[in-house]
Order: sequence, then structure tokens, then C-alpha cells
Amino acid sequence: MTPTTDSHTRSRRLDSLSFNRLHGRLLWGSGVGWAMDAMDVGLISFVLVALPESWNVTATDKSWIASAGFAGMAIGASLGGMIADRLGRRQVFASTLLVYGVATGASALAWGVGALIGLRFVVGLGLGAELPVASTLVSEFSPPRIRGRVIVWLEAFWAVGWTAAALIGYYIAAPAGVFGSAGWRWALVIGAAPALYAVVVRRSLPESIRFLESKGRFDQAERVVAAFESAARTAPAPGGQPDPATSAAGPGEGQGGGEVEPVRAKPSALFRGGLARRTVAIWAVWFCVNFSYYGAFTWLPSLLVADGVTVTKSLGYTLVITLAQLPGYACSAWLIERLGRRVTLTVFLVGSAAAAGLFSQAGAPNAIIAAGMALSFFNLGTWGALYAITPEIYPTRLRGTGAGWAAGFGRVASIVTTLATLPLHQALGTAWVFAIFAAFFVIAAAAAWALPEMRGRVLLDA
Repeated sequence: MTPTTDSHTRSRRLDSLSFNRLHGRLLWGSGVGWAMDAMDVGLISFVLVALPESWNVTATDKSWIASAGFAGMAIGASLGGMIADRLGRRQVFASTLLVYGVATGASALAWGVGALIGLRFVVGLGLGAELPVASTLVSEFSPPRIRGRVIVWLEAFWAVGWTAAALIGYYIAAPAGVFGSAGWRWALVIGAAPALYAVVVRRSLPESIRFLESKGRFDQAERVVAAFESAARTAPAPGGQPDPATSAAGPGEGQGGGEVEPVRAKPSALFRGGLARRTVAIWAVWFCVNFSYYGAFTWLPSLLVADGVTVTKSLGYTLVITLAQLPGYACSAWLIERLGRRVTLTVFLVGSAAAAGLFSQAGAPNAIIAAGMALSFFNLGTWGALYAITPEIYPTRLRGTGAGWAAGFGRVASIVTTLATLPLHQALGTAWVFAIFAAFFVIAAAAAWALPEMRGRVLLDA
């Protein structure tokens, strides 16, 4: 679609609005789904440490159970973004919640390791697709001057979900919990909640006006913008007429809502038209952050147990460490509109590297908790900045595809790290494992400097 300088284009009208109750509803609606995603991802780390009390599983079995979910996430993220660029952000968001919610509930009935691996793969398909689609939807509605902060607020719901997973893990999944050795099954039953929430998303969240316009659905786009203007007590553009550029799509399409010829969002387009440098850089950051984050936090309870900490204490330590995530997001949200995306991302990546280094040398319980909380603080602040910048660097026709493939490439690292962490721990010990995580954070910090700075800039519509 040809860009236009018309001051009454719907995207400009939307960008000119202050944050209002409809923005808040979108943020909360998407955030709850995001928290449920985090809860599901977090639950598996607690299930894995409790599973040996119910089944005779080996370390290799546990690695495959964890990696199956990330394999699904890699595929889900890559395909979900492309589908969202064709069918819509809201539609895919709701569908992904349904897929992984139902599959998580079914996992509670798993009769063996093979069945659990298969179901975790299906869970991963939904989980992987949801996050880049949700961040893209919220990013396209957010006012440019605070867009980065809004996405960090969205990402902060991850801490809420992970904390919920830690509480469920400590009180329900743990063998010493209220359900005994069957607690992990009940934890997964709770993880089925997103299937119900999918109905809420489908009925209450708006579709992206940039997506609607890219498909020639101008009447729908106008109604959405008008609703946001009404919430902000702003008069709509005179007549609410289609933009000159969008009207050129064809006679009658602006009023009739017919679709323009769709532009296929191919992954190869991410490496053309000046996008190659930013694509390579964002993929590198996603890969390194996924490797270190999931290597550390998926296996943290298990690594503590392997180092001699009891199952109950390891889950308790993890719960306390998880609580440091929220302050990390709050700090990231404050800095991202002051220092910019690139500087904020780099600061938190360097902090994550330092925290991983400290954890590698921690021995006493207090040192483990302190270093773990520092790692939690900086790493989750990193995620906030990363999710803010990823959709911003691509135009509307490629935004879902770009965010999805970056996340999908990162999930490849999640698969590698879930398979490699326990063998590395057995061969090298905790110190070297976390030193490796620190090195990956340093590489990510270097790659971040190749990204464009998008603070205060409007999203690319062309």
C-alpha cells in the first residue's frame, strides 16, 4: 500500500491519540493471554522436577519432554506470524490460546513419556505463535511516544504468569504438595485455562487497523479508529472517508469493505529492501537470549536438586528468584522511552551476563538466591525491550512475519539448550554452564547495536 502524507489517514489518527481505556482494555486482554502463556511454559520446569516421583524418567527423558515444547514453539512462531499477516492478529491470537490450552489439559492425562512429548509439541505450536502475534497487535495500536513502554508492560505479564507457575509448582506440582505424586497432573489441568480465555479474546479485542487496511477492509478499520477516538473524546475525521491511498485500491472498495490483492508475506522478504542487517541482528539477539534464558530457568529447579538441594527447597528458591522479574520489567519500561530501545536492551543484556557470571560462582543458599534474583531482574528486563523493538523494525505487511520468524529462530536455541544443559552440567558443573550462558548474553549485547533505534518513531506502513 502506498504511504500517504494525508493528516487524516487512519493510522495517523490512531497514532495521534493519547493512551485511553480502549488501549488499556487491549493491553489487559492481551496481557492475560500472555500471562497464561508464561504460566504454561513455566509449569513444565516444575513438572520435570516432580515427574520422577510418579514415573521412572531419566535425565534424557526430561530433556526431550522440555525440548518437544520448544520445537513446537519454533514452528508455531514462524508460521503464526505469517498466518497473522494473512488472516489477522486477533484471529490467530485466539486460535493459539485454544490450541495450547486444550493440549495442556490433555497432557494431564498422559500415560507415558512418549505421549507427554507429543502433547508438549502441540502445546508449543500454540505457545510459539501467540507471543509475536500478541506483541504485534498491541504495538500497532500503541501511541508512538510510549509504544515501547506499553510493550514492556505487556511483557511484564510474563512475570505474573511465571510467578503463578512457581506457586502452582510449589503448592500443587511438588510431591510434598496437596496432591502428592499426582500433583503435576493437577498443575497441567490448571494450565488448560487459556482454552476458555480464547473466547474472551475473540469477542472483546479489536483487529489491527493496519492489517484491516492492508486487506482493503476500510469500513471495519474506520469503525475501530472511531471507537478509539470516541474513548479519547476526539472527533473522528470529517466524514470518516477512506484515505486517498487506500481508495486507489479499486472502485467502491473503500465503502464496500472488499479486499485488495493480498501481499504475500514471505520469509525471504525479511532479507530484502534494506531489512537484511536488522533481520540478522534481531535473529542473533533472539537466539542468544533464548539459549541462556531457557537453559537457566527451565532447568533451575533440576540443577539445584542435582547440586544437593531438596526438591521442596529448590522449588522454594525458584519461587523467590521469580519474584525479581516484575522489578526488572518496571525498570525496563521506565528506561526504554528515556534511553531508547537499543541502549536499554544492551544495558539489560550486559546485566544478565554479569548476573549469570555471579550465579556461576554462587555456593551458599543466600548467594544462589541473590545471584538468581539478579539474573531474573536483568533477563526479564531484556525480554521486555526485545519484544518492544522486534515488531517495530518491520513494515505492516511483514510485521507479523518478521516478529514470528525472529521468535521462531530463537526457539531453535531453546531446543538446543534444553537438550544440552543437563549433559553440560554433568560434564562441566554449574559454574561452567552459567559461564556459557553469560557468554551468549555478551554476544547478544554486541548484536543489539546493529538494530535501528525506533524510539518515538511511527510504525512503517509500506
